Parts: sequence; structure tokens; C-alpha cells
Amino acid sequence: MVVAKIKALYYAAAATTALAGILHLIIASNVLGFAPPIGIFFIIAGIAQLFWVVPIIRRWGRIWYYVGIGGTIVLIILFVITRLPNNPIFGRAAPIDPMGIAIEGLEAAFIGLSIVIIVYEKKRRQLSGKAASGNV
Repeated sequence: MVVAKIKALYYAAAATTALAGILHLIIASNVLGFAPPIGIFFIIAGIAQLFWVVPIIRRWGRIWYYVGIGGTIVLIILFVITRLPNNPIFGRAAPIDPMGIAIEGLEAAFIGLSIVIIVYEKKRRQLSGKAASGNV
């Protein structure tokens, strides 16, 4: 039962980043024709988020989780900056639309789930270390 819950945690984190990546690719297809640099950015972000399913599902370790969290934080910061008036990227505030809100929610969920995974793995290592040394 516990193993199934732990697996679900990894799959949930992978699903959140995959869905955010798919939504980024949808946005890219919508803007590529009239704003190629923005479209290319969304393609790169979408592919990176889809790739990040692999390190989560395969449990590549903390370094990968931290990089995924960091990259996702950068995407959230860029979203916030581009929604501010007179921002340095567009010079005007980009609209806040349902797709953007969905992506940001998925990215926030990915960060939260990744943190839970890191904490879980750290506690599991501590417990296995105590068991190996006979201190349990």
C-alpha cells in the first residue's frame, strides 16, 4: 500500500510537468507564425518539461530534481515578469489567460511534489542508514 502511494507521488510529479510541457507546445503552435522567438521559447520549454518526466519516473536523484525545480521556477518568474506593465521583455503586460493559469498551476504542483519526493528520499536514506548501522 505504501509502495503504491510512493509510486503515485512520482507519477503525479511526472504528469504535472508533462501536462505543462504539452500546454507550452500548444501555445508554441499558436504563436510561432506571428512571433517566432516566443514560439521557439515555448517549444524549448515544452520539450524540456516533457523530458523531465524521465528523471522523475526513473528516479535519477536529487540533482535532477533540483534542476527540474530550478528550471520550473525560472519559467514561473518569466511568466510573472511578462505580466507586469513596462516589463523588460515585452515592454507591456502580456494577458493572463486560462492556459497560462493552468500551466502555472501545474508548474507549482510539480515544484511541490518534487520537494515532497526529495524529503521522502532523504528520510528513506536516513532510515536505511540507521537500519544498516543497527541503531533502529
